[in-house]
Amino acid sequence: MTQNHDPGSEELISEFIERERAPHREPRVRVTGLLVQYYHVCKRELWFTSRGIDIDRSAANIRRGTHIDETSYRDNRRSFQINGRIALDMLDSGEVMEVKASSTLEKPARMQLLYYLWYLDRILDIQRDGVLAYPAERTREEVSLTEDNAAAVEETIRGIIDVVESDSPPTLDKKPYCDSCLYQDICWL
Repeated sequence: MTQNHDPGSEELISEFIERERAPHREPRVRVTGLLVQYYHVCKRELWFTSRGIDIDRSAANIRRGTHIDETSYRDNRRSFQINGRIALDMLDSGEVMEVKASSTLEKPARMQLLYYLWYLDRILDIQRDGVLAYPAERTREEVSLTEDNAAAVEETIRGIIDVVESDSPPTLDKKPYCDSCLYQDICWL
């Protein structure tokens, strides 16, 4: 389902693409895959991260996810950095791969992978398909950039820019996973 946007929001995406294609021009917001993921998990988490308020990377669940990412599929994937902020893994087959510890937050993981596919397509003119993998669950999902998916990514980019450019964090919205979030001490003060 393609969404209709006001002309100003289409201009925002055009400006974003133009700035990303010209490395000497600084984008309004440096959108990363992590910001895309946070946008779909919790907009407050996104806002805090955009302000340099980072989580404890030594926490057990972060270490677990990092270990799974670093040890899974390592014989047939390579890591790449694009423009100093897009970090993606490419399988020897040419597919972009995103590895997650769990499918619990499936939509944020899929949107992160779709952002990478969108970025390759719209910014670098490289068409690729993707694979979303959950090694601990022994599942993989093929992901393609359709027009509807591209529209969802562009809506996400607009949303990220709105959140990041806001002077205050979005309103508090209790979610099932708030109790295990590493930002909970900040949110619930």
